[in-house]
Amino acid sequence: MNAASPGSSPGSSITDERSLVELLGRTQTIAVVGISANPMRASHEVAAYLLHHAHYELLFVNPFETEILGRPVVPSLADLPVVPDMVDVFRKTEDLATVTDEAIAVGASSLWFQLGLVDDTAAARAVAAGLDVVQDRCIKVDHARHRDELPRRDAPEGDG
Repeated sequence: MNAASPGSSPGSSITDERSLVELLGRTQTIAVVGISANPMRASHEVAAYLLHHAHYELLFVNPFETEILGRPVVPSLADLPVVPDMVDVFRKTEDLATVTDEAIAVGASSLWFQLGLVDDTAAARAVAAGLDVVQDRCIKVDHARHRDELPRRDAPEGDG
């Protein structure tokens, strides 16, 4: 699932539960930008939850790590081996504009700013480029809340 090409219909800013469930249900690959090797960090906890309880293929992005939770980590979105459906962001608010531009450039179809992260200007730019955008929400919480409505992983993996 790639973002709409330039000039096609824009994405949307997702705030209602029905649209959120649709987004979570159609997403297959998620790039977790800013994942930490520290198990006490939210990014690590959320990724571990998604690995074990969701149907997503997770891709990890952090320029300072090479492996987390037994999976390879790449330094940037441009270094991913595939285009992610979603870019899930665990970075400082001041980094959101740059990550948004990178998500648009690689052709992601959605952008998720984790709990506490809001950048309306970056979000509007992403929507105009065809991405669906979620701001200030935790994907782990939303996945758990709607778990029975979403696809399940066929078999649990032995990752971390």
